[in-house]
Amino acid sequence: MEIKLCSLIALLGFLTIANAQTVFDISKCGATPNSDITAILTKTWTDACASPTGATIVIPAGTYKCGVVEFKGPCKGPITFQVDGTLQAPTSPDGDSWITFCSFENLAVTGTGTFDGMGSAIYGKQKSKAVVRLVTNLRFNFITNGHMEGVTSKDSKEFHVNVLGCKNLTISKFTVCAPADSPNTDGIHLGRSNGVQILDTKIGTGDDCISVGDGMEQLTVERVTCGPGHGISIGSLGQYAGEMPVKGIFVRNCTLVNTQNGVRIKSWPDQEANDVSDIHFEDIVLDNVDNPIIVDQMYCPSNLCKSKGASKVTISNVSFKNIRGTCKLPEAITMTCSSAHPCTNVEMCDIDIKCTTGPAKAVCTNVKPVITGIMNPPGC
Repeated sequence: MEIKLCSLIALLGFLTIANAQTVFDISKCGATPNSDITAILTKTWTDACASPTGATIVIPAGTYKCGVVEFKGPCKGPITFQVDGTLQAPTSPDGDSWITFCSFENLAVTGTGTFDGMGSAIYGKQKSKAVVRLVTNLRFNFITNGHMEGVTSKDSKEFHVNVLGCKNLTISKFTVCAPADSPNTDGIHLGRSNGVQILDTKIGTGDDCISVGDGMEQLTVERVTCGPGHGISIGSLGQYAGEMPVKGIFVRNCTLVNTQNGVRIKSWPDQEANDVSDIHFEDIVLDNVDNPIIVDQMYCPSNLCKSKGASKVTISNVSFKNIRGTCKLPEAITMTCSSAHPCTNVEMCDIDIKCTTGPAKAVCTNVKPVITGIMNPPGC
């Protein structure tokens, strides 16, 4: 009865905002704190999606349990999903995703609330190689003209955010929060998308803060603070057949604090071909980073490589500019490019990295970067 009443209120247009969008406040639809709102939220989405003038779904302050849901379009108007409370994921959800937004235009996910993946209970089990279900907190699949702002992703069981097949998507003032020892919890993973921006965001997690998969084009990352985590990474690439090129990646004005890596490009040895080009890291501040600048074309986690031969991935038109700060390990710069496809058109300008445990050094293989301005440590 309460769900039907919510739909009736929306249809009568009693709850509207200035732009004539219908507002669906789930507390008016029967949702109460500490209850499971999966059915209410699913029905509310269906009604909101049918609104020709668009709709805002409001999850007010409070903690709510939510099962696996897919919010799918196309919808008749733009949708704002406003989260001001905390949504808690199931302990053992089905599938590989918790909340998915899929296949529509003009989506905004906003608010001051939290998507709590409840992953802290399984982190130890993952490290012990026990069988656990790995689930991504938020998926954005095939969204055009989207925006996420202000919300937090906490303790995801796997990736916090996965972006696939999107166009013109902006993520801003977003927070990712998970322990440094939480495995496979990339902050934001992106692939096969075009025109994505990640702005003014803070990511602390147990894996890459931002990881870029195949087919990513025209990505801008600005004013992101990363740490703890494994840094900002392009790749890994060259593991699977049919991968698409990566190009037009711009990482600017970012800060990395106590991370395992700084900025990195990584590809698998001797497996599949791909092309990485037009990659730029500029105005990067490092604070106690293990490995600040890395190109690793012999990337082989857990010895999973089929071969240790030369990588078939080509890397070209890459720049590292105005990167400064401190590192913990001596090799501040490690560039191990493919012997079959040496890195080309690589530029390094105004690099000033000091090692806190001894002299810093740069080690470069199969690459001859053009060096201008300050180069500390010297080498390459």
